[in-house]
Amino acid sequence: MFRTNVQNQTWDVAIIGGGMAGMGVALRLQAAGQRTVVLEAHGHAGGCAGYFRHKGFSFDVGATTLVDFEPGGVGAELLDVAGITDFAGEQLPGYGAWLPDRKVTLHRENALWHQERLRAFGDSPAHRAFWTLLDRLAGVFWKASRKGVRLPVRTGRDVLADLRAIGLDGLPLARYATWTLGDALRRHGLREQDALVGLLGMLVEDTVHSTVDDAPLINAALGVTIRGAGLTRHRGGMHGFWRVLVARYRELGGVFQAGCRVHSVSPGFVLDTHRGPVRARQVVSTLPASLTAQVIPALAPRLRRYVTRDEPHLGGAAVVFLGVPESEVDGQHFTHHQLMHDYRAPLGEGNNMFISVSSAGDHDSAPPGHRAVMISTHTELGGWDGTDYEQRKKELTETLIAQAQRVYPQLGERAVVCQTATPRTYEHFTSRPRGAVAGVRQTLRNTNQRAIPHHLGIDGLWMAGDTTWPGLGTVACVLGSRIVAEGILR
Repeated sequence: MFRTNVQNQTWDVAIIGGGMAGMGVALRLQAAGQRTVVLEAHGHAGGCAGYFRHKGFSFDVGATTLVDFEPGGVGAELLDVAGITDFAGEQLPGYGAWLPDRKVTLHRENALWHQERLRAFGDSPAHRAFWTLLDRLAGVFWKASRKGVRLPVRTGRDVLADLRAIGLDGLPLARYATWTLGDALRRHGLREQDALVGLLGMLVEDTVHSTVDDAPLINAALGVTIRGAGLTRHRGGMHGFWRVLVARYRELGGVFQAGCRVHSVSPGFVLDTHRGPVRARQVVSTLPASLTAQVIPALAPRLRRYVTRDEPHLGGAAVVFLGVPESEVDGQHFTHHQLMHDYRAPLGEGNNMFISVSSAGDHDSAPPGHRAVMISTHTELGGWDGTDYEQRKKELTETLIAQAQRVYPQLGERAVVCQTATPRTYEHFTSRPRGAVAGVRQTLRNTNQRAIPHHLGIDGLWMAGDTTWPGLGTVACVLGSRIVAEGILR
């Protein structure tokens, strides 16, 4: 089948990688009449927003929610373009943030969230001015994202597109492009408020993979307000989501080839795979920049400075997957929670963590009477290849479950499944160097105007995914897929 469907023809576009960016590009192009093929090394679609199944449970291995997939959103635009109508998304009303000395409800509804943040952190003029600034930035730049803002700006076409997306009333906010979130906190005299900084630190760690003092202010404002943009969980988790997307892609005539690793791309756009050569007129790589440089030698010289620059800013994740009786997760209004243990300790390694629980009655995610639970934390890449690997994994597993018992006191006591993924796991299953996931930690020096562009000046070669602009997360990768598809169709 591979020889008949893939080898004996020349494709309009070959997409390397079947994650969020790759499938987004493929769906858009296929719906526009292009003949496309997706070459995915793993056994199924998903990439770092993928899943695995075990003992009747379906676990999300990276993203557990979809952002901005409601009418008018970036994700919803993709569904509309692809003609996907059977999207079984559940809107999450928000989630709980458990700080060392208080609990905060991160409401989806903006009016409730505005009241809650003043109650939890202070109602002074400085607090109000700070939140007003974040709201203003988020409002303008969420709108710009939905209109297809493009960065880095490289051509007159980009300038015009960004002016239309941001609008004249939003242009004055461009002055904040050189600010970090920490700068904004200091300007309002709030940098030393532990609870406020702790919450913001957790939110930007999860959304821009950075710290309060390094996170670009505009990017951080978007990350802090993702609930207002809409958090959605698909029935069956990411497994259910990918099942729908891949089925629709094939209905449109696209070919999704799983278990097909691309070793190199030769001149003339011949893709060397272990199943034989694949020919295309254009190629899109959604692999990380460092892997793209290895697979596509023509791009290596143009990527070298970016790869060298970003190497120190890579990070990993550790996730505990639990399949538990439903009684262990009863008693909470929300199915998603974020926790911090110690204001003074660095984030990651279990000090901050995210809990995601499958919905009651979602038997695509868990057998009847059970629920699937994912507990994740960021981790440094160093130390996971040493001789103490098993001991370190065991200790982190115990730490994450113990911390999660603050929300669910009986969690893990009668687990049917208990497995842990580390950077070593991600390296094995995704081939990402050292298991680095979620793009790079965003700073003023490596994002927005200084991000890796989608096109590096070689006709027919494109990049998308979490190491290019706008970076990590489902909404970012979907936006990147839109920019690349529009460029190809032009």
